[in-house]
Amino acid sequence: MHNCSICKVGELKPGEVTVTLEKSGSIVLLKNVPAQVCDNCSSYFLDPATTRIVLQKAENSVKNGAELEVIQMQPA
Repeated sequence: MHNCSICKVGELKPGEVTVTLEKSGSIVLLKNVPAQVCDNCSSYFLDPATTRIVLQKAENSVKNGAELEVIQMQPA
């Protein structure tokens, strides 16, 4: 396990989070996103592949003119 780079005392453990992104007046909530979550401060970290997926889904929502969109991430 790795220590959290935010609080420095918690351990990162596999979990799921909700990611909220806002751009150009659009708000996109992505639920059940796999992440490493700190057991102390609840900060989370996404791996590069997950980050790419999250950003692509959010960009698609913005391009489609969504004002608010909630997306359930599908298991890999």
